[in-house]
Amino acid sequence: MAQYDLIIRGGTIVDGTGRQRFTGDVAIRDGLISAVGTVHGSATQEIDARGLIVAPGWVDIHTHYDGQATWDAEMAPSSWHGVTTAIMGNCGVGFAPAAPDRHNWLIGLMEGVEDIPGTALAEGITWDWETFPEYLDALERRPRSIDVGTHVPHGAVRAYVLGDRERPGAVPTADDITRMATIVEQGLHAGALGFSTSRTVIHKSIEGEVVPGTTATAEELVAIGRAMGRVGHGVFELASDMRPEWNEFGWMGAISRETGLPVVFAALQSIGRDTTLDQQIAAMDHENATGARIVAAIALRGNGVIMGWRGTIHPFRFRPAWAEIEGLGWDDQLAALRDPAFRARLLAQDNVYPETDIIHLYRAIGEGWAGLYQMDADFDYEPQGPASIAARAAAAGVSPAEYAYDLLTAGDGDGFIYFPILNYADGNLDFLEALQARDDCVNSLSDGGAHCGTICDAASPTFMLQHWVRDRKRGGRLSLEVAVKRQCHDTARLYGLDDRGVIAPGFIADINVIDLDGLRLEQPWLAFDLPAGGKRLLQRAQGYRYTIKTGAITFQDGTWTGATPGGVLRGPQRAALLEAAE
Repeated sequence: MAQYDLIIRGGTIVDGTGRQRFTGDVAIRDGLISAVGTVHGSATQEIDARGLIVAPGWVDIHTHYDGQATWDAEMAPSSWHGVTTAIMGNCGVGFAPAAPDRHNWLIGLMEGVEDIPGTALAEGITWDWETFPEYLDALERRPRSIDVGTHVPHGAVRAYVLGDRERPGAVPTADDITRMATIVEQGLHAGALGFSTSRTVIHKSIEGEVVPGTTATAEELVAIGRAMGRVGHGVFELASDMRPEWNEFGWMGAISRETGLPVVFAALQSIGRDTTLDQQIAAMDHENATGARIVAAIALRGNGVIMGWRGTIHPFRFRPAWAEIEGLGWDDQLAALRDPAFRARLLAQDNVYPETDIIHLYRAIGEGWAGLYQMDADFDYEPQGPASIAARAAAAGVSPAEYAYDLLTAGDGDGFIYFPILNYADGNLDFLEALQARDDCVNSLSDGGAHCGTICDAASPTFMLQHWVRDRKRGGRLSLEVAVKRQCHDTARLYGLDDRGVIAPGFIADINVIDLDGLRLEQPWLAFDLPAGGKRLLQRAQGYRYTIKTGAITFQDGTWTGATPGGVLRGPQRAALLEAAE
């Protein structure tokens, strides 16, 4: 009789390959899956999974835990939602390489782009590194509940090479470009999983400057891509406004064809893009038809801003009366908001928007009531018109502004309004149905660890099962087998992580045991638990009975066990079964 560390008995196994589910056991020994099917023998611990789904741990390829991973072991909120592997360093922002005199600049860049409180980063990050390889070493010294991997971020590379010359529109010399390419090459050799950049005017530093990649030349990006090609692995990841004059798909296709490496771009319906999503997909198809490997990273729902009085944004932020109380403590703010005279004065005012190239976005926040939705207890993240502030206000016989004000102020002033800023141009998610069936589209863009005061899409893996598999009422649903495959096997393979994302002998024992019938997103809330009391939106889930990382139970019924089996991924990974076969 074989002796195992853990046996999961009698579960409905969805193995991550897309094959039909089946009932069976999973045996684990030394952090690896040892047997699947009917398992004989005993184990130190057994889990009765009858009536439960047994699936691989989720592999989230678009997160921003670059700072948090240096001080936090639990890695919430992604770890609360079955994520066992997170890839960070996306969108060209991160903290390595980091010259000693650029620490505050990098913090300001991350705070501006990803809405992570700068005070939390300043207090939490120890900066016991300078180069990118040293950053990976620092990550390895910290225990955590999940595995992490990272890109080499363009913003940090440019700041390291250009120093004080780094400004919007700065043109690097040939020597600068060579140094940047060398840093990326060294980072990949040390274990980076790719390189990332951002080319969108929405991404700005805390000082309001566009991120370094926005004005980078094609020559610079191609040189970096060629450095990746010399190493032979890595994903080139970018977010871009996809302006037609930039010919983004042209150089993306050229890099991919020359290096054989995938180029991944954030594919979005966006009111700020000149290129529609259909046009983006068509341009990708054109390049891929001639040998490129461009992959569209797609979100699973509308990228939704959660607006509240204490969050980063809300519909009344542009009214003069708000500026009067913005700097007060919360108790004093709430007292003012509950004052009928202050309420009447604020509601009587017009919005005063700053001069900006994203004025359309501010107008949508401040007066787009038909596209803003009340977050009820069982909120549907594919909301319909009757849930809008405009519709609810009309039904109540008040103005939308009055309704929204009172909604946000209700209770302890912790009401929320949902604004699907991206991916909801049609008022539904139907466009995602076809994309979910494509191999050149990958589930992504959760932004776990980022947009702390505006977004909580780290819950996307849970939403995938709850909404797309079980509850969706508008349009088609996905099979459980497809949904599971897309957020473990497919995401892992894109990054060369061939040792995970599948339940089969020889693979890493990263597993979720899920009560699908009981799976449910809880209400989000605003916590102030980051270093220096920094705020972040959090959202838990019910229904994850067990999450197992490298054979250790890390979460049970949503509670962290304290186990920290996670490590740092360095480059592509091979499954033990494949290594043994060779």
